[in-house]
Amino acid sequence: MTSSSEKVQIPTRKAIKKLQSTEHKDPEISLIIAYLTYLSFLLMIMFGHIRDFFGAITGISRYKVTPKKGYANLFKSWESFFTRRLFHRLQDCWNRPICSNPGAYIDVMERTSSDGSCTLQTNGSYLRCLNLGSYNYLGFADDWKNTCSKAVLASLQQWPIGLSSSRMDLGTVTVHEELEQCIASFIGKEAAMIYAMGYGTNGSTIPALMGSECLIISDSLNHTSIVNGARASASMIRVFQHNKPALLEELLLEAIVEGQPRHHRPWKKILVMVEGIYSMEGEICRLAEIVEICKRYKAYIYVDEAHSIGALGETGRGICEYCNVDPADIDILMGTFTKSFSGMGGYIASSKEIIDYLRSQSSGNLYHNSMSPIICQQIITALKIIKGEDGTELGKRKLTSLVSNSNYFRGEMKRLGLHVYGNEDSPIIPVLIYQPGKLAAFSRECLKRGLAVVVVGFPATSVILTRVRFCISAAHTRQDLEFAVKVIEEVSSLICIRYALTTLGN
Repeated sequence: MTSSSEKVQIPTRKAIKKLQSTEHKDPEISLIIAYLTYLSFLLMIMFGHIRDFFGAITGISRYKVTPKKGYANLFKSWESFFTRRLFHRLQDCWNRPICSNPGAYIDVMERTSSDGSCTLQTNGSYLRCLNLGSYNYLGFADDWKNTCSKAVLASLQQWPIGLSSSRMDLGTVTVHEELEQCIASFIGKEAAMIYAMGYGTNGSTIPALMGSECLIISDSLNHTSIVNGARASASMIRVFQHNKPALLEELLLEAIVEGQPRHHRPWKKILVMVEGIYSMEGEICRLAEIVEICKRYKAYIYVDEAHSIGALGETGRGICEYCNVDPADIDILMGTFTKSFSGMGGYIASSKEIIDYLRSQSSGNLYHNSMSPIICQQIITALKIIKGEDGTELGKRKLTSLVSNSNYFRGEMKRLGLHVYGNEDSPIIPVLIYQPGKLAAFSRECLKRGLAVVVVGFPATSVILTRVRFCISAAHTRQDLEFAVKVIEEVSSLICIRYALTTLGN
């Protein structure tokens, strides 16, 4: 790897202290809510075991599985119990099939069950719902026919849908190189390479960069793709408390002083890994402070911009622009095309030296099928609109609308007395529900009223921090959001989750 540029202005200590003093604070869970949440899980587990006991005695159970003679039972563990006795009770809240594009409004297919949600079947009808669950940040899924369709459909005359090969073999065409040049120029890096899968971008890049006798220092709430990529790298992994630069500095200092375990030799490389926007928290990375620390201790930094590219910054260039950090200060910038660009896949942007190395070492480039040329054209067209190269102000209006909608909706959620996580300007707005029964009730009641939302519980979150995660889009009108607020106010009052009002004694 090459070292970071020394020409870049680093935030002063005074500026960093100012940032720390204005840091937002997430709402705190009260003791009674925590107690009731754990009690809910305890009761579900207790009744689940009772049902399993009587099912084993009577032989009557919808979950009874008889293993093949001579084979061990594949489903005899806590995971099986959790799926059978806890998840299946709420399973209708997830995996809802839709029969439309994932725009501001979607058609959600209705499902019925005759066995307590163990299995679900569609009944042929659907509900038209306002969509607050898709990563359609800039709204290209809504106006695609008027923005990207002409160029994308024209590319079908020149390119096949798929190339049936990896990039390293016969799977590279000129549109791949054009997209790589476009994304590198857009975010301010020397070179870039693209992958056909966003998850695989981290999963195959990190092992190629890091190996034995190297140290990865990862934010505790980094995405699973980062976690699994780091585990596959054979590097030592250490974790610092989420978005706490001071604790990162302590860990870096300790790692440099102590060196490797047992023989205490210096680490070959130290790589700090963070995200631009944390998708489950809606929180924006304190990048300026983290960069200052990494430069001070000569550690490399890797930033995952899956949710921040195209969604943050005045011109949509992501977390670096938003935090006023020069991209030259970031050694590796990773991002995906599945959110703001309405495409698929991901990218790695860095110096030409690193990108050339990755082309020959990353399994995602060597073995995975290359990205569809049609998808490449979609992303290139969306990029041109965002940059204003289409000759219109549409991209600028989309970026402005996204920030305005996000901050309006976040403010309304706080006004309702809900426990809201995350930062201003983030299009991801988590609202804490806590109890699993209320999680299911919130999802079902919103669906009845024409609002499609995504609820998240254990194991995607900790047991106690069950939540609904709203994703705001530039395609939402103010009337759409006002309707959503009205529904959420009604449902949250119905199931009693306006915890902030309770705390204030209202």
